[in-house]
Parts: sequence; C-alpha cells; structure tokens
Amino acid sequence: MTSNPRTYDVRTYGCQMNVHDSERISGLMEDAGYVRATDADAADVVVFNTCAVRENADNRLYGNLGRLRPTKLKNPEMQIAVGGCLAQKDRGDIVKKAPWVDVVFGTHNIGSLPTLLERARHNAAAEVEILEALEVFPSTLPTRRESTYAGWVSISVGCNNTCTFCIVPSLRGKEKDRRPGEILAEVEALTSQGVLEVTLLGQNVNSYGVEFGDKLAFGKLLRATGGVEGLERVRFTSPHPKDFTDDVIAAMAETPNVCPSLHMPLQSGSDATLKAMRRSYRRDKYLGIIDKVRAAMPDAAITTDIIVGFPGETEADFEQTLEVVREARFASAFTFQYSIRPGTPAATMADQVPKKVVQGRYERLIAELEDITWAENKKQAGRTVEVLVAVGEGRKDTRTGRLSGRARDGRLVHFATGEVTPRPGDIVETVVTYAAPHHLNADGAPVSHRRTRAGDAWEAGHTPKMPGVSLGLPTIGVPAPLPATTGGCAVN
Repeated sequence: MTSNPRTYDVRTYGCQMNVHDSERISGLMEDAGYVRATDADAADVVVFNTCAVRENADNRLYGNLGRLRPTKLKNPEMQIAVGGCLAQKDRGDIVKKAPWVDVVFGTHNIGSLPTLLERARHNAAAEVEILEALEVFPSTLPTRRESTYAGWVSISVGCNNTCTFCIVPSLRGKEKDRRPGEILAEVEALTSQGVLEVTLLGQNVNSYGVEFGDKLAFGKLLRATGGVEGLERVRFTSPHPKDFTDDVIAAMAETPNVCPSLHMPLQSGSDATLKAMRRSYRRDKYLGIIDKVRAAMPDAAITTDIIVGFPGETEADFEQTLEVVREARFASAFTFQYSIRPGTPAATMADQVPKKVVQGRYERLIAELEDITWAENKKQAGRTVEVLVAVGEGRKDTRTGRLSGRARDGRLVHFATGEVTPRPGDIVETVVTYAAPHHLNADGAPVSHRRTRAGDAWEAGHTPKMPGVSLGLPTIGVPAPLPATTGGCAVN
C-alpha cells in the first residue's frame, strides 16, 4: 500500500520575476512527486518565495513565519522553505530568527529545492544553501504555469545597473541573456498549448543582447514574435529609459501582436534626484521617449514606477516629479515610499527624508495620479475594446454579474456578459460605459465573443506545463537536462 503523496503550497511576494520563479518552483515540486495542496493551511511543505526590494518585505516574511510556528509544532513532519531575494540577502539569519524553518535557498539555485527538502528531512536539521552565481538558467527548469491564456517568458536574469536604492543586482547577479532562438522556442511551445499572450521578462529588457553583442536585439526579438502563429498579444517588462532606443518604438508600432502599452519606470522627475539615484537619464530624455511612443502609437497606455522621499529629495525636487506626472499623463503608476535597504549606497546617504514628510508627499502624489488616471480613463468611454477574459481580476464581479479582463492597452475592464458565456482565455469585444481611476466598466451586451483554444484549455482544466527548453548556455557543475516585481521587481 502506497502512502499519499506529500502536498505543497507556494506563497509569492514581489515582482513578476518572483511570480514566474514560483511557477518554476511548482514545476520542480510536481516533478519530484509532490502535489499542490487543496487546503493551503494543511500543506506538507510551504514555500515562501520572497522579495527584498522594500522594508516591509522583511516584516511580512517573519510575521508569516511566526504564524506558521504553532502549525509546525503540532506537525513536525511539515516543512517550511524560504527562497527568493530575501533569502539570498539574509541567508542563515533566517534560521536564526525562525529556527523552525527547514530550508533556505537563494535566487541562483531554485533547482536545488527538492533535494534540500529531502536532505533536511533525512538529517532532521535545517539546510541553508545560497550560491553566488546561477546554477542553471531558470528556464531550464520544469514549470507549472498558472494560466491557460497568458504566460511569462524570461529573456534575461540579473542586472548590470547600479541604482543606489536597489538591492536587486547583488541578489540576482549580473545580466545573463538567453539566445533569441530559445526564447522563441518557449513562446512557440506556449502558443501551441493555447496561450494567447506572453510577457517578456527581464530586469532591464532594453539591454537584452549585451552578452552576445547586439544592441538591437530586443527590437529584433519583438519583431520575431510577430511571426509566431497563434500568438495574439505580446507585452514586456521592464525597460530602462537609459537604454530605450528608437528601433524598439518602431518594432512596437509595426508588430501587430505587440500591445500598445508601455511600463517605463520614472522613479523621480528631478534631475538632481535621478543623479543621486544613479539613473543614467534625465527628465527631458524620459519625456522625449513618451512623446515618441505616443507619436508612433497614439492610444498607447503608459504606466510607471515612482519613489517618493529618496535621500536628499527637496520640496522642489518633489514638485518636479509632480510636473512630469502631469505632463506624462500616466494610465497608472506603482508608487513607493523610499525605505532604507541595508547594503545599498542610498542606505548611508545623508539627508534621509523624515517619515512624516515622505508620507505627506506620497499622499499628494497619489491624489495627483488619481485625478490624471481617472481623466485618462474617462477618454475611453464609448470606445470598443478587445478584452482577454481573465480569472478573478475583479473582486466584485460575482456580486455584480460581470467578468473581467485586460484590454490590449493593459487597462482592467469589468464587463457584462449579456447572453454569451465567455470563458477565461476567450476574447470579447465590448463598449466602455463608465470609467473609474483604476478600471473601466462595460455594462452593455458584448459586441462579439470569440471562443479560443485558451478558453478550451481552461474549460478542460488544463494549464501549460513546460518540461524545460534547451538554452545552449554554459552552466555551473554537471550539465542539467535542457525549457518567465515594481520593474522585474518594479525598480528599473
């Protein structure tokens, strides 16, 4: 008589990179014989995939670990693993602070997790393994995709920038690029399983190609996705303004399946603050890129990241940020109050801005952005938008009888279904009737409804599972079987 397989639950914090890494973790666990827990609170193994970009990441992790301690005491066979950026940063300190943790692994050795769990069980002791460089490129690992209709595809990992507020380069290492053919092979494999939309992921997608000496590689990659049969939408995140070139704008505008949306981190509208942040662009260059994007794609929705209260930020610096916000007319923004991250140059800078001042500026920024995003959304009223139906995007959808999804420009749309029954992954055209600061409503019957292979896959209960794609990249140690944040990490 065989025992039931052990169950697992992965809990993810942070950026898109972490979300995609969690798909890898799930794939690894299932390849090792674990099954996803139907009751997360009763899982045999709980894996925390952490973020370290902001201060509350630490508090959140240790608070959640504390809440699991009574469960662990009642069930010693339960295992707790901590991975991701915070694990890479804190290393053995995690076990010192939370001795009931069984495994700590870093950003460079995700593939070691099943082995570390078994070793911890066998030795009845915590296993901490942190590597300083990639063991294998993450895309060589098996993946349990979370969606039938949209997928992440990593084009690079790591970052060569030296922003003074950011800890990511020290945690994820120098940039490593995948070859274009391997990226396209993964995109084609996903599309063959019904996926309609892919998001190309990198800490700085615009510097893609630096490893193999092609400064135009990212624009070429965007164009190449236009030839992938069945792929309807392509997005990417996150670009860095310093590397943003005209050939990428042309590729966006001229490739039909590249969506008219751009997430481009601003961080600050003050040249003095940008210099202190070691951001290699200035406000005029940033606004110039936006002007070029809108000239090529007038309906493009542009989103951003902004940090308030960076050390030395004066009232005049903050006002310059507000000026850029007013001029750029963002469709939405991720906004952050600066917090000290030990190990970054900004942590020891003079003129740290008092918390009360930062809070006041943050509230003013939010108010300004709310007015702008609402006004921009109101312009969508009366327009027909194409919506890729999603799972669970709207918290009130069940009560209101609506479904939700994203328009091609990335805006969230809650729509009435009328007499049709769209499935997640199907495509609906509908007319916008109402705008709020963060979403659109379409309360009339859909103009059209197209059933898709992604919808068929959702109905069949299938999500794409990738065994791994050969990369042709060198790895450390024995070659593995050879096949994606914020900014990854919403900080670019």
